[in-house]
Amino acid sequence: MATATKKRWSQNVTKKSNALDLDEGVFTWKNPKRIATSLKRSAEHSKRRKAGAFQSAMSMLNFYVNRGGKDLPKTQKAVLERAKDELRAQFGHERKQD
Repeated sequence: MATATKKRWSQNVTKKSNALDLDEGVFTWKNPKRIATSLKRSAEHSKRRKAGAFQSAMSMLNFYVNRGGKDLPKTQKAVLERAKDELRAQFGHERKQD
């Protein structure tokens, strides 16, 4: 596998995910609630996902954040982190405070 191909395998996963049909550019949006709503809708309508809707949506979001790594601007990473909280809220999986 060529180096450029190895570096972009995660991009292909996000674009060609067999589990969820994602709205184009969903991870570049600036509104965490809009991102969460889109991921929730995609996960709930998917007939190909192996896990539950919440787990599938959160996994895709985590995958993108983790694979974005050093190339993901801090401002967008913050938006995506807030989208995780919004996704939990939309699915009723509130995080317990210590």
